[in-house]
Amino acid sequence: MKILTVGDIVGENGLEKLKQILPKLKEEKHIDFVTVNAENTAGGMGLTFKVWNELTKLPIDVYTMGNHTWGKKDIFSFIDHPQLIRPANYSKGVVGKGYGIYKCKGKNIAVINLIGRTDMNVLSENPFTVVDEIIQNIKDKADIIIVDFHAEATAEKIAMKYYLDGKVTILVGTHTHVQTADEEITSKKMGYITDIGMTGPKNSVIGMDIEASIKRFVTSLPERYKLAEGECTFCACVFTVNDETSEVEQIERISLS
Repeated sequence: MKILTVGDIVGENGLEKLKQILPKLKEEKHIDFVTVNAENTAGGMGLTFKVWNELTKLPIDVYTMGNHTWGKKDIFSFIDHPQLIRPANYSKGVVGKGYGIYKCKGKNIAVINLIGRTDMNVLSENPFTVVDEIIQNIKDKADIIIVDFHAEATAEKIAMKYYLDGKVTILVGTHTHVQTADEEITSKKMGYITDIGMTGPKNSVIGMDIEASIKRFVTSLPERYKLAEGECTFCACVFTVNDETSEVEQIERISLS
């Protein structure tokens, strides 16, 4: 089985890039299952109903979120959609769900969304203990487990790699928007990458306008962020999973301009 994970979609230009690339890539690479991090798609922060409707027309199986889950109030009207998950370690009682189990080619694929706690400025529960609880609940129901860990600190993501090795099939990092060149198949055959990267404006500061971003750093004043324009990059990873053992056999990192 081939599983494609696509990095954070940044803004409507990033969405257009996704529309251009995904259908053809899925066909060329013989992709069976697709996950996309969609938390930045509407204006660089959150999801609107209009953008959500456009996303759901694409050949995507699961949409994950992150620290901008609640960036647009529209989200509350479709947060319970079966294909949409938000970080599982948000405070208990928060609407939406943190994981889902999906059918593909006779397999049950579980997708779990987590958010980091280091430098994230989001009130959340411990992602390590929360993911343990979820795995215990689904280990007899899922053949393949995919985790999207939306976190700032590379150290936190790498720690999660060692913590989940042998417990899940694939662990991908999102949020920092810069693709890392550290994809690996671990000793226990888990597929891992610290950050998939973003699908958004190439000439930018992680998707945002360059001048506005520089002004924030130079002056230390609260300059309003705005989305960059122009050509977009597309970042993703393809994981080839053995149908018999559910172990990752190959990883292909993708970065297209």
